[in-house]
This record gives sequence, structure tokens and C-alpha cells, in this order.
Amino acid sequence: MKIYGFGAKSGVVRIFGLNAEAAMKAAADQINRNGGITMGDGSRAKLSIEYMDDRCNAEEGINVIRRIAAQPDALVAVGPSCSNVAEPVFGILQKRVGDAGDSGLQFPIFTDGAAKGGLASISEWSFRNVPNEAAMYRSLFEWLRTTRPELKTFWGGVEKDFAHSNATYNVVKDLATKSGLQPLGDSEWLLADTGFSTQVRQMKRGNADVVAISAHPFTTCGVLKEMERQGVKPKVIIGLTSSSSMETLNGCGAQAEGMLIPTSFAPVTAEARAAAQALQAVNSSLDLHNAAAWENIFTLKDIIEKQKVMGRPETLAADRRKIRDGLAGMKQSQGLLGPVVRGADREAIKPFLFVQVQRGTWSVAHQP
Repeated sequence: MKIYGFGAKSGVVRIFGLNAEAAMKAAADQINRNGGITMGDGSRAKLSIEYMDDRCNAEEGINVIRRIAAQPDALVAVGPSCSNVAEPVFGILQKRVGDAGDSGLQFPIFTDGAAKGGLASISEWSFRNVPNEAAMYRSLFEWLRTTRPELKTFWGGVEKDFAHSNATYNVVKDLATKSGLQPLGDSEWLLADTGFSTQVRQMKRGNADVVAISAHPFTTCGVLKEMERQGVKPKVIIGLTSSSSMETLNGCGAQAEGMLIPTSFAPVTAEARAAAQALQAVNSSLDLHNAAAWENIFTLKDIIEKQKVMGRPETLAADRRKIRDGLAGMKQSQGLLGPVVRGADREAIKPFLFVQVQRGTWSVAHQP
């Protein structure tokens, strides 16, 4: 029994795909050690993972998912890493199940990484296990308003050309303003940028109490190092969910000291600690993105068994529909931090907490 994955294994954000592949394979290994998957005819099958690189490129992502769907053993795919890939990939799927006039691809996709809000609404064949970032940041600003009433002003920095960073920044800026913080300005850069002196000079002139950096680990670290060089020291730094990772600590742990980020993963439960240890054993690390990939594999195991998927070439179309229907009918699944509620919009409502960099590690700052 094979489950396909796809995501960014090359390019600036390649670590997302590499970590997701490691998590999917580690989850499959654990399932196999416990007897594998029970198929629809009662036979037992071992689970294998094949992961394909879309380079975080929309055109390549479409090509990859078409290649996956053409395989006679492809029942479902987990991915992609990037929202700018998920959006067009979901767009080539059949919009409504059973619509004879829609020639879109009838193939279930269960996303682990792409975090831009609301993408699952594009197709009834698309599902996501990503946190609701608007809810997480709303809770964060409410907490700050209660615990840090002295904070009055806000400056934002954004990785402008990346769909997730840009969409989340719009959410963060709106929530910051609604929480009573006065916006003083914005700094913008691109995912491939390596110099940030101009942007940080702007930030320094603003001298805001709160600086939010909506960017992935590579440019987040570049900005934080430039802030240190220019002596920019806001009272609070808020980061993007995707930067609550080992990559940030490895790249700029000292400069990130005190940074706050809401996240749907931290090793705070027995299940989460065990999963994190499984990834450490293969020289990888667990964060909110590949924790979702780990969860997806176990969720799909349950769906395959409950829906009595056969996994035979002659049952391919029926099996794909069974998995899609199983995902659509699922009201709740078990996540590493607790129950994950599944909405009618095929999105997830996940437990979350706030983490903060303290002495080079992520520590739990608050659990709502």
C-alpha cells in the first residue's frame, strides 16, 4: 500500500519537503512495526511512501500531481509544502464530487504544509490538516493586550512574494490594529533576498513596541541579524508560524531570543514527544508542518481501514472515492496535541499554543 507525498525538496524552502518526507516515512515505519494496514478484503499490507519534489513551483506542482494521479497504485497524496502550489493544484481537481460536466481530476489530496487560509474550498477533493492562523494570531494579540498593556505601536515586515507570508501578514496587521496597536509602517522583502539593511533602517525609524516578521526561517534570520547589527530592539517580536522550527534556531537562535510564535506543534504530550524522538532518530526534526504530515499518515490509515479500501488496480477509482468520502465524513481525528476537529469546509481546527525562543530553544510561553 503506497501513499504519495509531494512538496518542496529543492530551492530556498526545501527543508519543508525534506522534513515532511521524513515524517511520513517515520509514521509509516511505526505503522508497519505494528502490523501494517488492514485492507478491505481482510489482508494485511505494509505501507510505503514515495515523495516527489515540486520545487515550490506552481507549474511543477501541477505536473507532479498529474504524474502521481496517473500511477495505478496512487490512491491519495499528502502535500504540498507551499500555498502557491496548493492553490493551482486544487484548481485542476473536480470542483464538486459527481459533477459529470466537470472534467477535473478526481483524486484526493490531504495537505500538510500549505497554510494560506481557506484553500480547501477550491475543490471537494481537497482537504487540509493545517492550523487556522487567523484564530491563532487573534488569540496571541488578545493575550498580549491582557498581559502587556504597555505595548502601543506596531511595525510589520513581510516576505512579499510568498503567498503564505503575504496572506498571514495581512491577517496579523489587521488583528494588531484591532487589538489597539497603532500601525507605524511596513518593511517588505523577497524570499530570495539576502540583504535587509534598508528594510531594517525603516523599522528602526519607526521604533515600534511590537515588530511582526511574516517570513520563513531563511529571511527571518536575515532580518533578525540585521536588527541586531543596527541595534533595533522592540519590546516584542512576533514571528510567522512556519518559523517556529529548528531551522530558525539553527540559523539565528541568539538573535531570535524572545520571539513569540503561535504554533500547532510542540512536544508537550506523550504522543508529540514520541513522534519528535522518532524524527530525531532519522536526523530530522518535528515542527507544525511535518507534524501534520505525521498525523495525516495515521489519519489515512484509519480512513483506508474504515472505508474498506481494496488497493487493487481494478478498484482504483472506487478506492480514491472511498478515501475522499472518508475524509469528507470525518468529524474529528487524533492529533499529536489532542483532537483535531474537521469542518464541513474540509479544514482543520487544531489545538495550538504560543512558543518563545529562550536560551536557544523553543519553550511554551502560553497554552490558551
